[in-house]
Amino acid sequence: MITGDLKRRVDALWTEFWQGGITNPLTVIEQITFLMFARLLDINETRDENRLKRTGTSFQKRFSGDEQSLRWSQFRHLGADAMLPLVRDKVFPHFRKSSTSGTAFAEFMKDAQLMIQKPSLLVKAVSMIDQLPLTEGDAKGDLYEYLLSKLTTAGINGQFRTPRHIIRMMVDLLEPKPTDVIGDPSCGTGGFLVETMQYLLEKYTSPEGVLEETDPETGKTEKTYTGDLLEDHREHIRSGMFHGFDFDATMLRIAAMNLMLHGVDNPDIHYQDTLSAGFTDKFPTAAADGFNVILANPPFKGQLDFEDVHASLLRKVKTKKTELLFLVLILRMLKTGGRSATIVPDGVLFGSSTAHVALRKLLLDHNQLEAVISLPSGVFKPYAGVSTGILVFTKGGRTDDVFFYDVEADGLSLDDKREPISANDLPACLAAWRNKDASRDTDRTQKAFFVSAQEIRDSNYDLSLGKYKVRVHVAQTYDAPLVVLDRMKKLNDDIASDLAELEELLG
Repeated sequence: MITGDLKRRVDALWTEFWQGGITNPLTVIEQITFLMFARLLDINETRDENRLKRTGTSFQKRFSGDEQSLRWSQFRHLGADAMLPLVRDKVFPHFRKSSTSGTAFAEFMKDAQLMIQKPSLLVKAVSMIDQLPLTEGDAKGDLYEYLLSKLTTAGINGQFRTPRHIIRMMVDLLEPKPTDVIGDPSCGTGGFLVETMQYLLEKYTSPEGVLEETDPETGKTEKTYTGDLLEDHREHIRSGMFHGFDFDATMLRIAAMNLMLHGVDNPDIHYQDTLSAGFTDKFPTAAADGFNVILANPPFKGQLDFEDVHASLLRKVKTKKTELLFLVLILRMLKTGGRSATIVPDGVLFGSSTAHVALRKLLLDHNQLEAVISLPSGVFKPYAGVSTGILVFTKGGRTDDVFFYDVEADGLSLDDKREPISANDLPACLAAWRNKDASRDTDRTQKAFFVSAQEIRDSNYDLSLGKYKVRVHVAQTYDAPLVVLDRMKKLNDDIASDLAELEELLG
């Protein structure tokens, strides 16, 4: 739980970067990430050293004997003039040197650079990060989520942060298990993977494992889920469950740090354009047979040259549009029986081009298309106003009926402010999904209903909700024309009377 005091400290840290001339939100988060990781690295080294003294258990040292001055606990005491050259010229090169180890840490710190040029800013940042509760349970994860919430600028190629409550609904739709192998081919900051971890913690925590904490300022009590029922799966969760790919190096580093701060010690996060011809046909060892679950919000706006696209994707759907190619890629990455919940722009659902129809035919005729959930157009504001939907599908099997749901409100206003409101269809959508019945849910005037696969085929594989939803129009009553004319005549007479009285008063 992040308290008001902690939020103020993070806000103050953000302001220091802004005033120090670093105003790009991604750069600010990346630089704070580097410094937080430097501190965590030292914390873990100290913890292992203490364990060695108590139990004699050996460990892989992060700092050799002549590198002790590069530890956070050593350089945090330095003055401005000494700290900046040490961190820039020795600490960061140490990070980059470690990139030969092949660990998640190596991938995370690859090409790391200190962008802070002002010595005074580095001292302030180090001092403030030193006071953050990075060792207190889930506090570091909550802290990082708050930091990421400040990311209010859209990336290139249609990238933008997916709202956390939308991510959570998608995770709830798929209900991942602790034995699953989970991937995201365009992971961004790792939101889907992190929320999956949070889902597992909540579901696999015994009543005794739930810790409650009350914020002394607000009096609000929040729960922390320890995941005590996950003990048999810890090693799989630590290094085998989560796999993310992205071609934005900054996003890659943030995603890796995000997962590490949420209890995934060695996530498989790779710098990779997953649509490219250079994307390996072999998945990570843990996912050699494909993924059980893929959650994604792929970039919408990109177009690639055919020669840049993996041949296996073009054999299914010949297109340059990334939103179509990513769906084919996800089907390719899933193992038979694996499931996905993926956000797509509305054009994917009803586009009439050969590629659009071929993609929908692939989903409906050769796999099991389970659901089309329509989202309101303001869900991704202030980044974009594009209308989107969620496709839920399973690789293989067959489609008999497709579940549709019309989400008209998500609990936040649909303008750029995105302030909390009372209207929220997401809980009802999840409830309808869990209790769905194709033989019962046939009333298309309702938010939830089924459409048969054959009807969709007969409609040129159109998956737009508006194609099948029956809108109920409430008749409006209007005054008869003569009544309106009478009212207008009376109003004119009243105005004339008032003017006459005014003229009389004025003499």
